Amino acid sequence: MTKFLKQKLNDSRGMRWGALFIVAFTMMAAYYVNDVVAPLKTMLESDLAWTSSDYGFFTGAYSFLNVFFLMLIWGGLILDRFGIRFTGKLSTILMVLGTALEYYAMTALADADGMIFGYKTGVFVASTGYAIFGVGAEVAGITVTKIIAKWFHGKEMATAMGVQVALARIGSQAGYAVAIPVARAWGLSFPILIGLVLLLGGLIAFFAFSVMDKKLDAQIEEQAEETGNTSEEEKFSIGDVKKILCNPGFWLIALLCVLFYSCVFPFQKFASELMISKYNIDENIAGTFVGLPALGALILTPLFGSYIDKHGKSASIMILGAAMLIMVHFIYAIPSIQYSLVAIILMIILGIAFSLVPSAMWPAVAKIFPVNQLGTAYALIFFIQNIGLWGIPTLIGKVLDEHCITGQVDGVTIYDYTLPMYIFTGIATLSLLVAIMLKFADKKYGYGLELSNIQK
Repeated sequence: MTKFLKQKLNDSRGMRWGALFIVAFTMMAAYYVNDVVAPLKTMLESDLAWTSSDYGFFTGAYSFLNVFFLMLIWGGLILDRFGIRFTGKLSTILMVLGTALEYYAMTALADADGMIFGYKTGVFVASTGYAIFGVGAEVAGITVTKIIAKWFHGKEMATAMGVQVALARIGSQAGYAVAIPVARAWGLSFPILIGLVLLLGGLIAFFAFSVMDKKLDAQIEEQAEETGNTSEEEKFSIGDVKKILCNPGFWLIALLCVLFYSCVFPFQKFASELMISKYNIDENIAGTFVGLPALGALILTPLFGSYIDKHGKSASIMILGAAMLIMVHFIYAIPSIQYSLVAIILMIILGIAFSLVPSAMWPAVAKIFPVNQLGTAYALIFFIQNIGLWGIPTLIGKVLDEHCITGQVDGVTIYDYTLPMYIFTGIATLSLLVAIMLKFADKKYGYGLELSNIQK
């Protein structure tokens, strides 16, 4: 009986996984809202008289406040100072408010006259809403990551993080799938209204989770009193930012993150054109093949996470994933290899690498930093990652325009992707070097990256 009384809420497999699925629903809704407008670009132009510049301004608004006003970093500081319950509810409320403003702009302000900072009123208000949503979504992301680190500490942490990523991908794919059919059936703004309703459900879900988490904290405190360890958990302070930045593990993880993801997401932005121009893949299905890494991540990330939980080897797995990335981009760069089957196989291998590295990297952060620094550490890493995701596509676009144009066919510009693919190969090579350095740092500082997550 005494042993039973000492069991905490997260010691129950059902309760900790139930908590995960509750907060994962909120992230599914966030990913749905984030991607549901993307397929509607043509309808925005035809129905609301948006231009491509308007759409580009709206799309870029997602990261504007996070990057230029450091809102993501402030969100990490708030998370570590005030905890996951407060920050989770705050971030979800921001997502609801932002999406509601976006919906208002695309309905009540659809025909509004006037300009704000050179943009139509509806465009500017919708973009403002999307920027507010972006703050909430990014802060919610790091909050959920810290929630998993807390509830699955010493348990199936990598598996849980993999499952959360997979469920978020479902939300994203749902947004792409339903946007056009729903908009054609019930109006352009209806897919956004669905997202608003889902986020309201996500807000309710977070309040429900907060009840569970408060009970867990009470059990942790009670257990500490029973064992005589009644010292209060150290709270985050501004001085901890210096500790994070002085930790070699932080810079190695952050560099690996920005280099690795810069070889995946920016590459996918250009990959459809590469498939069509170099490998003669039909434009109607090129995007399907480009989406294979995301589909693979949905399936494989939880599996790889389960392996890491049981057997460890996180640092070694990150090295393997980075090495696979080099091979993929180098073969894509070889001018003489133009077989469509090769291109598809390489995209599948990219999907495996895209599953290997994140499944090992994100749980590794929880081993390098104490829990009171975790939110800020994730926020700083995400911030550095976003800088790369902005800079690399800009670089590749300029390289294509200035050095890679080979001609035009029926008014369509044809590009030679050899140089851009060598650039991606170089970035992937740097990611491998950083991954190797991280493994050496693990041996030197004892982070425990090669150890299993499940404590027996």
